[in-house]
Amino acid sequence: MKNTVAILALSSFFVFSACKKKETVETPTHKTENQKSDEFIVDSVKTEGSTKVGDSLSVTFSSKLLVFPGLKDKALLDSIYFNEKGLSDFSKTGLQKYLEEEKNKYFISMEKDDELYSDLGHVQEWFSHSNMKLKSNANDYMHIQYSAEAYIGGAHGEYGFSERVFDLKKNRKLELKDITSMPNNKLEALLMKNIDKTKGNASDADGEVKNSEMLLVEKIPASDNFYFDDKNLYFHYSPYEITAYAAGDIVIPISWEELKGTLNEEFKERMKIK
Repeated sequence: MKNTVAILALSSFFVFSACKKKETVETPTHKTENQKSDEFIVDSVKTEGSTKVGDSLSVTFSSKLLVFPGLKDKALLDSIYFNEKGLSDFSKTGLQKYLEEEKNKYFISMEKDDELYSDLGHVQEWFSHSNMKLKSNANDYMHIQYSAEAYIGGAHGEYGFSERVFDLKKNRKLELKDITSMPNNKLEALLMKNIDKTKGNASDADGEVKNSEMLLVEKIPASDNFYFDDKNLYFHYSPYEITAYAAGDIVIPISWEELKGTLNEEFKERMKIK
């Protein structure tokens, strides 16, 4: 349950949950976020709902998906909606219908087994929230951040992030090898070297606790959870992935200068890296 990777697959993360519903208040919405830049249109759909379960528990579900009316390549769309199992209709109507079905599945799953909440002892509110956010779209590289947050009892909730960059020229997800040929062991060394370049969330009586002091691993893997801008390549790690929960999620930058000599020539040209 404490695996943040599982949180990013919310469609299956709560399958085991179960409760008995007494009343349901549902608030489906069609939230639109039209953005037009060089004819690239981004829209969105969202659903929300809450349910009273037994005498001591209420649960809330919310989820938002982006809609890309101009994208038609099925393989690309499958990759963009990688976490949405069984999704085949990528239209706004299809995505809204899918979210409504996922919400209903979540509530039904909460009905099936009262053992999960029968001995709560006090009133609680559990939830499942997921979101897609367009972070950038430049040089035909589209960066989407997927986030999810959940609470199903215990000391604290769980949350996590997934970063994906899509090459809109080639209609596919960008891989690390498309950016740099640097061997993994050298990338790992740079990640370890740069881990404290971003401020962590942990603190104690003496003040801020460095990210490096919260590490749970001997080596920081160069994962596929990356994105970039005109200055750096960034690796994003969710809680528990490399550090203790108190450190929060960690973003580690590696500058283009540090990757000099290993950058893919096509990538350099498109990103205008000198």
